[in-house]
Amino acid sequence: MYIKMIIGTLVGGALGLLYYKLVGCQSGTCPITAKPHRTAIYGAILGFMISSSL
Repeated sequence: MYIKMIIGTLVGGALGLLYYKLVGCQSGTCPITAKPHRTAIYGAILGFMISSSL
C-alpha cells in the first residue's frame, strides 16, 4: 500500500515538472506554474491524493 502512494507521489512530481516544461507560465505571474519546484510539489500532492484514494 505504501509503495503505491510513493510511486503515485513520484509520478505526480514528474508530471508536474513535465507540465512546467511544456506549458509553464510565460509572464512569471502564475502562482503555481511560475517556478518548477512549486509545480513539482503541486503535482506530487495531487499524485499522492489520487494514489491514496485508489
